Amino acid sequence: MRILFMAAGEIALPTLRWLIGHHEKRNGDELVGVYTQPDKPIGRKQLLTAPEVKRISLEHGIPVRQPETLKGNESALAEYETFRPDLTIVMAYGQILPRRVISASSLACVNLHASLLPRHRGASPIQAAIREGDGESGITLMHVIPKLDAGDMILKETVKIEANETGESLHDRIAELGPRLMERSLPLFHSGRFTGEPQDEHLVTHCGKLGREDGALDWSMDAAYLERFIRAYEPWPGTTTTWCQGGETRKLKIHPPTAVLPGNGSTPGTVIESAARLVVSCGSGALVLNGEVQLEGRRRLPVADFLRGADLPAGTILG
Repeated sequence: MRILFMAAGEIALPTLRWLIGHHEKRNGDELVGVYTQPDKPIGRKQLLTAPEVKRISLEHGIPVRQPETLKGNESALAEYETFRPDLTIVMAYGQILPRRVISASSLACVNLHASLLPRHRGASPIQAAIREGDGESGITLMHVIPKLDAGDMILKETVKIEANETGESLHDRIAELGPRLMERSLPLFHSGRFTGEPQDEHLVTHCGKLGREDGALDWSMDAAYLERFIRAYEPWPGTTTTWCQGGETRKLKIHPPTAVLPGNGSTPGTVIESAARLVVSCGSGALVLNGEVQLEGRRRLPVADFLRGADLPAGTILG
């Protein structure tokens, strides 16, 4: 079986490594190519850097292609078809695939999506699962269709969301589920028994792509929600709040963990305590910041160390 893998995000690396190992066993399945995003400038020096997917693939002699887009790109589409894939596997590729790509594989074009579909279709399912208080998450292998994340579901792997789970830790745990799904699913494709189960449209939720601005804390929200929100958005896009000091607006990045306390009726965003610990009033309850914080342009510090040098008295309004 000729397999083509399309991926860009780090979540896809365990699956890529598994596919390469499977390919190198020469058991009849061949990883004929890998598609990923173009090299991009990274860091302060803006050095052109290849995706890790590309680096690993080339190390093992797997051909790599990096079109800016496949949609409407006739030369890229024609080249894609020359790979003659039987099975195309997509995982965090970052592009909507045109119909011509979806239909090019003789068996199927499938996607590994980091949620238990139909819940959390879209670009940020890991953050959404923690933020919304889900008890579990996982990964779904589904058929790719033109509608985003709406194809029939073939297989799932599930993990429990822990009480201290962050976006980073859940990302890494879900990434390790990819190889397990590959081990379970490839025999199905060989046998032709890979018909999927339709998604219940009544259970669908959506989550969009996140930007830094999405991490701004709204202190009018419930404290329990904000505790999950801060964990969910760690490390990306991160969570921030602001306060006004001497006529200047200052931005503070907040890292987990945090803890929930009963409120005292203060206006949401009011600093209740700022001596040994930082406690902030919320729409319901209050939030204790127990982790680290980072003032814009400064280094990251434990909250207690930050408070020793910060002018942030009780009564200050954040946000």
